[in-house]
Amino acid sequence: MADGMYVAMCGAAARAEQLEAVADNLANAQTPGFKSTRPAFESFLPASGARDKAHVAAVATGFDLRPGPTVATGNPLDVLPEGGAFLAVRLGPDRVAFTRDGRLALDAERRLVASGRPVLDRQGNPIFLPQDAQPSVDARGVVRAGDEAVAEIGLWRLDGPADRVGPTLLAPGRGGTAVPAEAGVRTGEIELGNTPPIEAAVQLVSAQRAFDTSMQALQTYRRLDDRSTELGRVR
Repeated sequence: MADGMYVAMCGAAARAEQLEAVADNLANAQTPGFKSTRPAFESFLPASGARDKAHVAAVATGFDLRPGPTVATGNPLDVLPEGGAFLAVRLGPDRVAFTRDGRLALDAERRLVASGRPVLDRQGNPIFLPQDAQPSVDARGVVRAGDEAVAEIGLWRLDGPADRVGPTLLAPGRGGTAVPAEAGVRTGEIELGNTPPIEAAVQLVSAQRAFDTSMQALQTYRRLDDRSTELGRVR
């Protein structure tokens, strides 16, 4: 009976990871720039070589990079990269992340920031605005202070695996890359999370039922194991 218990336990653990991912997607359906996660499952044979039982596990988590719904804000510093491109932001001296959250602002140093992180230009440098200048961004991603062009926002495309490094921040994973993208931006708009709430709610119910089924199977195998122990006990 022990093999059956392990199979049920593996199934419950995999469904628990799926529940966590779906719940996170649903909670961030309205979060600007959020990209939903998609856990990947794999079945495998136990080390004992038994061919009649296969274990399952969540072996990887991918991200759905498709665009989400857009909202017009009218704010001249809200930008929406076109063509699925990402803004680049600085996390530290040698760390860069990428985001679709285009709610730009100026920090105390007059740097252009997104998600509280400095936005980088096409050369990978932070963008500074002069004092007392009204900033704006045109359709080519050129940042202007009044009528003067200051810098051009760098836009990038993510290829291959990616890792989440913040609520709306991604970075290339092992084997993934970020390459410059020739794209423009739409001003006065932002992109919301790309998880349809109804779809996520259905997935949540389905994953919960599958988790409950695995837990019921686990309890059944435990009871059978207890009964077999009792039957084999010498009285």
